[in-house]
Amino acid sequence: MKPQLLKVSTDLIHSFSARKDVVPDINSHWHYHPEVELIYFAKGSGIQFIGDSIESFNSGDVILVGSNVPHYWRFDSITEDDHDVDVRVIHFNENFWGADFLDIPENKELKDLLKQSQLGVQIIGAARKEVAKLITNVIETNGSRKIINLMEALLSIAATKEVKHLVSMGFKYHFQELEKDRMHSIYNYTISNFKEKIDLKTIAEVAKISPNSFCKYFKSRSKKTYSRFINEIRVSHACKLLMDGKVNVKEVCYDSGFYNFASFHQYFKSITGKSPLQYQKSFITS
Repeated sequence: MKPQLLKVSTDLIHSFSARKDVVPDINSHWHYHPEVELIYFAKGSGIQFIGDSIESFNSGDVILVGSNVPHYWRFDSITEDDHDVDVRVIHFNENFWGADFLDIPENKELKDLLKQSQLGVQIIGAARKEVAKLITNVIETNGSRKIINLMEALLSIAATKEVKHLVSMGFKYHFQELEKDRMHSIYNYTISNFKEKIDLKTIAEVAKISPNSFCKYFKSRSKKTYSRFINEIRVSHACKLLMDGKVNVKEVCYDSGFYNFASFHQYFKSITGKSPLQYQKSFITS
């Protein structure tokens, strides 16, 4: 599919969008937009898709997504009464402050950061709380202070070395208008059914293409096999369960859609670089 082009709205008195969302389904689909996105999950968790990256997101996460990089935030299932979503998000055009602003020598840090944002930048160190506070300040202020807070947030990200790039170097998405909904359908079906065995015929029917064509199609668009894709989702779910620490590793295995403990261990280590037990211990002791 082509991810959907999202129209980011602004009003007549602001040059960029800054808002707080308290419902989980805002822009909860595979989409892209020309604006850079800076997002802070004050409350909320789920699975995020950014470019060719699949990872869990959790409360406290702060991520910078570059212009036209496709992404999708799939929140964990919650009820309307839970009130467990609080997302603060800023969208801005790279040149909203003027066509030549980023080219002056003093703004090299900003310009370099916006180039990095094409890889999806997640802030993982101490700067995360500072950036989160500044994002909130952007939403709550007006006038010149609004722009200053945004610049300070971006400069804080540029200054820290404790970041993680989420998207593979050189990733390019093949935009094809006639495939507008196909990948979104694949994603939704897989996320909803990853605990079950999904055979090739079933997922090909979801994609509305033949089983013989599906594997080649999916890999050409996502840069990974469907088997790798679904196992990344299963491992992402397993990571959440291991972080919670409420069930043992074998229970995590079966609750995540793996039917064989040895294969669970193998896939988990190949994706995270750690065994399930090592991952759980490193999280608990970090």
